[in-house]
Amino acid sequence: MRHHITAPLLAAAGLVAAAPAFAQSIDEQVNQMFASSTGWFVNLIFSPFPGTSFPWIVAWLVIAATVFTVYFGLIQFRAFPHSIALVRGDYSDPNDAGEVSHFQALATALSGTVGLGNIAGVAVAVGIGGPGATFWMILAGLMGMASKFTECTLGVKYRNEYADGTVSGGPMYYLTKGFDERGIPAGKFLAVLFSVFCILGALGGGNMFQANQAHQQLSGVLGEYPGWITGVIFAVIVFAVIVGGLKSIARVTEKVVPFMGVLYVLTALVIIFINYDKIGWAFSQIFEGAFTGLGVAGG
Repeated sequence: MRHHITAPLLAAAGLVAAAPAFAQSIDEQVNQMFASSTGWFVNLIFSPFPGTSFPWIVAWLVIAATVFTVYFGLIQFRAFPHSIALVRGDYSDPNDAGEVSHFQALATALSGTVGLGNIAGVAVAVGIGGPGATFWMILAGLMGMASKFTECTLGVKYRNEYADGTVSGGPMYYLTKGFDERGIPAGKFLAVLFSVFCILGALGGGNMFQANQAHQQLSGVLGEYPGWITGVIFAVIVFAVIVGGLKSIARVTEKVVPFMGVLYVLTALVIIFINYDKIGWAFSQIFEGAFTGLGVAGG
């Protein structure tokens, strides 16, 4: 009788003991699968110019942002008061086409823009390029506002409006329609290409990066546990939000994003206040390292 009781207990104990190793093997298999299937593409996108450590994709983004800034006459600064008025609802009309308010649209856009990249990404950039990378990140951010303005304007200009009041838009629409207006047949191809890259980016650079960074923080507080558990929890939460469509996403982001933004700014201010005696030294380090090769590459 004792043997019959002990055997199942030993088997259960063995399964419990083996669970972490099994879970870890799942994490490793997932990492290996994506590393082998997407590694070549990541290396291609972030490949540097010959003889430098400066990725060509970063140069492309900076050049585009500079062109938009000059072409629209510093629109990100000139139209800033107008953007605040839009968010406040000064130009809102209940009869206008659309499914969300101006503020909900802003919150939804920010939810996909402000995230762990502003924390982990900055840390990585400073780790690579030193304090000087901060200067170029700030400059790129200011210039990138013109790129965001251009994207949003094109998205509204070329969106589809339907009889029930719903709309659909985005790069896949304005690439197709914009190129067609100019008689260039490449629009549909670029739209499909963007859609494919968007799916791949959502799987890799978006969701996987976010879940991985969150898991690193949670495991540091709660202790080590399998990473796929965090991934599954995040997947369930995200599914619950997006299954309701754009309106559901907007309702969530208009509540979460303001809290996220305030928490982010307050945390930064607290860190600055705690280290107020190093502010002058930090600025000197930023400007000294800004015009070095590492500073440019990191930023």
